[in-house]
Formats: sequence, structure tokens, C-alpha cells
Amino acid sequence: MSENLNQVPTMADLMAKGESPEILFWVGCAGSYDDRYKKVTKAFVRILNKVGISFAVLGPEEACTGDPARRAGNEFLFQMQAMANIQVMDGYGVKKIVTACPHCFNTLKNEYPELGGNYEVIHHATFLQQLINEGKVGLEGGGEFKGKKITYHDSCYLGRANNIYEAPREVLAALDADLVEMKRCRTKGLCCGAGGAQMFKDAEPGNKEINIERTEEALETGASIVAAACPFCMTMMRDGVKAKEKEEQVEVLDLAELIAKNEGL
Repeated sequence: MSENLNQVPTMADLMAKGESPEILFWVGCAGSYDDRYKKVTKAFVRILNKVGISFAVLGPEEACTGDPARRAGNEFLFQMQAMANIQVMDGYGVKKIVTACPHCFNTLKNEYPELGGNYEVIHHATFLQQLINEGKVGLEGGGEFKGKKITYHDSCYLGRANNIYEAPREVLAALDADLVEMKRCRTKGLCCGAGGAQMFKDAEPGNKEINIERTEEALETGASIVAAACPFCMTMMRDGVKAKEKEEQVEVLDLAELIAKNEGL
């Protein structure tokens, strides 16, 4: 990473100094390797640095949580990946994890316990909401996004799977933006089309891609920003906006990017 972000400590670094961070920031595969989502990782790190929270990453010791393997039906591979990660995290005495990926969040929170991995797991939408409630981030009276029309796309793994609907909307409310909801939202939100390992396979026969259908709903709101809280959703919505040739008019941004921009980070 560029800037001072190459100074992000790893758990190994801190343990060598006899220190222990408040949170483990679980970066995830997309946050580590996807060029677009790396920007979200950097934005979130800037926020963590600004508020002075002690955190670390696993760095090269972090492996995929195993979510895509399990969704695609390879239970053996999932358990191998999960057990390896649990062994590493337990070795460092990890108690609290924050991640920007709902897929990682769901797997770490709900599926690792059955394999002995018990941690407090928080999605970054909820974590950002907590920082706003504590007055650590968020501008009163609005900032860069004051009055801008923003629509929020509910991630399946954040919404229906874990019942987190309000946290991301409260983050957007703190921006003093004009939140315009899509027809299908919250419990009736429409999947972006990437979950369940669908991201990695060819489309099945049909007359329309799911992400195109969802993008059309987003564009109908007249919003200039589609807010997302998931790397899969971001990819699918960005591809949809490109397919509709609306890149000049509509941006797809993660909640962490919105907060970081609003804070001037």
C-alpha cells in the first residue's frame, strides 16, 4: 500500500513487541487483491488511524475464510481454510474482529464457532455507526455529501442473513445526505447477483442479468451515488452502471469511502 499505510501493523509485529491490539481488521480477499476494493481497505485504515484505535491485520497469515468454497459445495476445503485461520487467530489471542466484507463477517461470526472459533465479529457498517454515535467521526451540519441523493443497496449477508439494516443507513444519515430508497430494500432487497459463489461462475440462461435489474432500480431513484457495504455488491453494481453507460453520472462508493471523504481523509 502507498502513503503511510505500509505502516499498518501485523499481529506478528505487535506480538513481537509484547503488545495486543484492540481489534483485528480482517481485510478479506477482495480488500487485499481487488484493485477497486483496496481503496475501501485504505479508506477504513485512514478512519481507524484518525480515531486512534489500536488495530492490526494478519497480513500474509490471513487466508480466505472459506465462504466461497462452502457456498459452492466444497465443505472439505471450507473446513481446512477455517481451521487454519482459527489456529492462527487463537495463537494471537484474537477476541474482536472488524471486517468490511459481509461474507467474511457472516462466516467468521456464524460459522466459525461450530469449528471452535469464537470471536466478537463486527461489520464495518456497525463499527462506523458506533464511531459516529461516539462523536469520533461525522460532521454536524453536513460536509461534502450534504443534500446529495444517495441510494443504499442492501447486501444479502448483511441484511437478510444478519438483520443489519439500520447501521448503514445511520452512517449515511450522518453525512446529511438525501437517502432515497429503491423499491426493493431492507428485508425485500434484491441480491446483486454475486452471492453464493455466483460471482465466480458463468450466468445461467435467462433474459437479464440480476445486477442489471438491480442497477436499473438504483438508477430509477435518481441518486448520483450508490452506497454499498460489500465487495461483491460493489463489483456487480459498478458493472451494472458501466453497462448502462452512466459512469459519468453515478458513482458506486463504500460506506468507509463516504465517511473518509467527508472527513477529508
